[in-house]
Amino acid sequence: MPHVTYKIVEHDGGWAYTVNGVFSEPFPNRATALAAARRAAAEQRVPGRTEVIEYETADGRWHSETAAGNDRPETEVEG
Repeated sequence: MPHVTYKIVEHDGGWAYTVNGVFSEPFPNRATALAAARRAAAEQRVPGRTEVIEYETADGRWHSETAAGNDRPETEVEG
């Protein structure tokens, strides 16, 4: 099962959370950024519906696969 870590950091004149090098929008203070990261982490753990997805790879080939709705990552917030 994948593991996703949200980290609270100073960013763009305020505070943000980052996941795999991608920043959220800036928040005015650390507490607000922490609350937003906790919400985002919780939402990622919510199961969805099992569906067939299609996607194109960099080489231009299309693929279809079934994405299980209960295949959700473990999440944590470091802050």
